[in-house]
Amino acid sequence: MHICDIINTTQDGPKDAVKALKKRISKNYNHKEIQLTLSLIDMCMQNCGPSFQSLIVKKEFVKESLVKLLNPRYNLPLDIQNKILNFIKTWSQGFPGGVDVSEVKEVYLDLLKKGVQFPPSDAEAETSGQETAQISSNPPTSVPTAPALSPVAVPKNSTITLVPEQIGKLHSELDMVKMNVRVMAAILMENTPGSENQEDIELLQVYDFRDSQSKSLLKLFFKL
Repeated sequence: MHICDIINTTQDGPKDAVKALKKRISKNYNHKEIQLTLSLIDMCMQNCGPSFQSLIVKKEFVKESLVKLLNPRYNLPLDIQNKILNFIKTWSQGFPGGVDVSEVKEVYLDLLKKGVQFPPSDAEAETSGQETAQISSNPPTSVPTAPALSPVAVPKNSTITLVPEQIGKLHSELDMVKMNVRVMAAILMENTPGSENQEDIELLQVYDFRDSQSKSLLKLFFKL
């Protein structure tokens, strides 16, 4: 918090802080130092003003400093990789105070286009956990044994009621799915077989694609 106070109360505080942060994580293979620096960035983004935030969300810092850490040669643990991806995803959604996030949003969309899977944010994970708890706390009532081949009655109280915030979240996710489909279609149309960027392929290899279908599609895509 003392660092945040210095950034907020000195004229060159934001500029000097970003310069120091870039120096701390540039070509740094010490995972502990990277983790602590990311925690400091998170603290400053939450407690410093638009002057600092607008410098952090520039492509120069996001792409040239943070995204480079995802390169396999740094061998970052998965939790640190996810922290970086969460930063980019959260920042791209905007800040109060009129901070221009167009550059970090461009980086975010570019990573999506390359097939990077972003972890759910804390808010999304919390909402998902609440939905799971709601379903678990309302188990279906027992149905009397019916003769073979007869239809089974579904209890009325198994219907899930969504609050307005959940409905809004679903609409937002549907919009993101539509955008991803358009981006993937553009990749397939513009990609020249045999001329894939090696850095893009290495970046994709960093992530653990849990969906086996996604793995198959990616392998097929780079073999076309």
